[in-house]
Amino acid sequence: MKIIADLHTHTVASTHAYSTLQEMVTAASQMGLSAIAVTDHGVEMPGAPKAGTWYFSNLRSIPHLYHGILVLRGQETNVLNLEGKIDLEKEAEPWMDWVVASIHPPCFQSEEKQNDVTSAWRGIAENPAVNVIGHCGDPRFPFDYEKMIPIFRDAGKLIELNEATFSVRSQSVSNCKKIMQLCKKYSAPIVVNSDSHFSANVGKFPKALALLQELNFPEELIINSNIERFKKYLQCYTRVFEDHALSEGGF
Repeated sequence: MKIIADLHTHTVASTHAYSTLQEMVTAASQMGLSAIAVTDHGVEMPGAPKAGTWYFSNLRSIPHLYHGILVLRGQETNVLNLEGKIDLEKEAEPWMDWVVASIHPPCFQSEEKQNDVTSAWRGIAENPAVNVIGHCGDPRFPFDYEKMIPIFRDAGKLIELNEATFSVRSQSVSNCKKIMQLCKKYSAPIVVNSDSHFSANVGKFPKALALLQELNFPEELIINSNIERFKKYLQCYTRVFEDHALSEGGF
């Protein structure tokens, strides 16, 4: 199986990452990918882009096609509370092609932090700005997988299998396996991402793909394993193809 797009990556704009945007796109090209999403952290995350709204709004200066690669301008937004509030600012939202919503301990504010966060994810499912449910297997933030997987599916949200989880969130792996099994059960589309913070990791997903192979996961549910499937999702759930240069450029 070949993954054709890496849709969760970070640049030096997030101060705990180590490659420029151009280096990340170049790495995607060298790996033979068709697309990359640059998704630096939302403003509430420690080490987020210092310019905040200015940085995310000005992503519109990045061409959608660069060295033959589709570049999606995005953000990894932070889920902030049990209502599903996020830190994607209104001024920046119109310029976002791709939004990954994730729970990070420094940003999630609730006295019930250790308890069920199903209501937070329900709020995210109802938010049309969000495309991806990011690395949601963290045992510190459990939710009702059986209930929410069909809701994500019906709302057009892609459930992420995150390669970095296997190295930096190893406590989440068993839950990620359960989530993938339920995605298979309920025919819920997923996306396989690297969550790269350095260009050498772009487009590399060995452990994620091994887990999917172990589960005999249907390839047709992996949105970024096929260019036409991926384009169809973009056409249905994003504004990317409002940029006529994409059609003229042959993507």
